[in-house]
Amino acid sequence: MTAIRRVSLVDQIYQRLRSEIIFLKRPLGSKLNMDELCSSYGISSTPIREAMNRLQQERLIVYRNNVGASVLSLTGHDITEIQQVARVLHFEAIRLAMLTGDRKKIVEQLKVCLDNYCSAQTVVDEVMAVCAFYGVFYHHCGNARLDDSMLAIQGQQLLLRNLYFSQFAQRGHDFRCYERVLHLVEENRTDDIFAALQENIDYMTETLVRAVLN
Repeated sequence: MTAIRRVSLVDQIYQRLRSEIIFLKRPLGSKLNMDELCSSYGISSTPIREAMNRLQQERLIVYRNNVGASVLSLTGHDITEIQQVARVLHFEAIRLAMLTGDRKKIVEQLKVCLDNYCSAQTVVDEVMAVCAFYGVFYHHCGNARLDDSMLAIQGQQLLLRNLYFSQFAQRGHDFRCYERVLHLVEENRTDDIFAALQENIDYMTETLVRAVLN
């Protein structure tokens, strides 16, 4: 019999508020009013505060003296920094996965992610398919600490991807990049994988930075 996992109230509020921030249901920079949150979720402030503390550790929420809590806002510098950290982690996960992982299984799982991307009906589906695509390499890299490091900025990465896919993405351009990565994995060409993804990361970063500056 499969064990039933009980999800705490704090976990539920954390996941709900996190999703609202990542998928821009709560605008960047918007103030988080405790009374409004208590009314919206129908609960007391204690579990909400605990959930918000966790989101602050992910830097999805910021606290300011005499202002209180608000959703993070993004400058061009913030976007560049998040992308730089993500790139370092992604590339190391890819390097290790290609070096020690089961390439046949990696290819099979990447194909599933690419199929999910192609069949995506919503922006959320697209974002999660791309996240899963990168996640294949983390799953096969054999380094749990590297995976943990990615989790620390995953919320910010998902937010950037949602912003990009909802407003700026060129689906054909992105699909061709991920399809090329799949073929390069099949051919065991790690350096070329880096080059293909670097181009895609740079394009996304430059697009989002220009949007923020304008």
